[in-house]
Amino acid sequence: MAKRDYYEVLGVERNASEEEIKKAYRKLAVKYHPDKNPGDKSAEEKFKELGEAYEALSNPQQRAAYDQYGHAAFDSRVRGAGVFRGGGFHDPFESFREVFGGGAGSIFDELFGGERRDPTGPQRGADLRYDMEISFEEAVLGCEKEIAVAKPDTCESCRGSGAEPGSATKTCSTCGGRGQVINSRGIFSIAQTCPRCEGAGRTMEKPCRACRGAGRRERTSKITIKIPPGVDTGARLRSAGNGEGGIRGGPAGNLYVILHVRPHEIFHRDGDDLVCDVPISFVQAALGADIEVPTLAGKAHIKDPPGTQTGTVFRLKGKGVRNVQGYGSGDLHVRVQVEVPAHLNAAQRAKLQEFAELCDANVNPQTKSFLEKAKDLFR
Repeated sequence: MAKRDYYEVLGVERNASEEEIKKAYRKLAVKYHPDKNPGDKSAEEKFKELGEAYEALSNPQQRAAYDQYGHAAFDSRVRGAGVFRGGGFHDPFESFREVFGGGAGSIFDELFGGERRDPTGPQRGADLRYDMEISFEEAVLGCEKEIAVAKPDTCESCRGSGAEPGSATKTCSTCGGRGQVINSRGIFSIAQTCPRCEGAGRTMEKPCRACRGAGRRERTSKITIKIPPGVDTGARLRSAGNGEGGIRGGPAGNLYVILHVRPHEIFHRDGDDLVCDVPISFVQAALGADIEVPTLAGKAHIKDPPGTQTGTVFRLKGKGVRNVQGYGSGDLHVRVQVEVPAHLNAAQRAKLQEFAELCDANVNPQTKSFLEKAKDLFR
């Protein structure tokens, strides 16, 4: 599906200022944020589209490239070894955090709740980071991985309240329900978390026996991570709600998976292109041959013409890496390396000597050209 114009996505003119672009993004990002539209796939896609558009247009260098080349500015097949190879996998929530600051939970408490978060009320759980190593093939082709993460989860028995089901809670007698105690030392006053209720503002008549009043229990969770095709080292995937469980019934944080791709024995990556070195024999190079080469999807064939030299590159269109942002696929560049015969027996050596005696300067044009250029140096 064709991508929409980034200016159209944000609803601004092409000559819009940085502040106008930021203001438009703020308004639309709040409108389509997944936390405000739970289960709405259309809103989620629009939120991702907004993040991608803002990331491109908020950076002056990337915006200039987009104005000149359009979406092709971020397509490695068009721009070659361009400036924006780091674009890769886009996290729309990163753009949101950059604009609004802090964590998404506190932002929405303030934007949608109309007042600041109550320190004694429910609190969002912390985000977690998980570093995952994957194979080169898994990064290029995409896959699903199951991981085990040990983290504090909301207690199922008390649902995060920390109190035994059916028991009552009462206002903390130490802090009077504020969750903090004030210590005055001369002209200074220091606010500290209440040691009795630990900031909750209330105490329980009967703490939950399962979690001992904490509201959370350490648990190992199995989480399935879907890795899209075309990711590379440094890509960050967000698994919503799989961070630490919330405090006092608050929502869970998110899990961020950072990818690290192992090198491949044959291929190396240049943006969305793949490069591999394929050895061919002296005879194949001299006479030409049909050469079988590997790809990540199986086998392919190239025809090397007679007289092929070391370093000659053959391009197999579309046999590279699928672009993670949907710009098609890169190419496979096969670079041939002519292998010099080694460990010759007497008969083989004699035949090669006979061949050498039959050769004149025209058989080796590169040698002839080099000697002509260097003849003055040999005097």
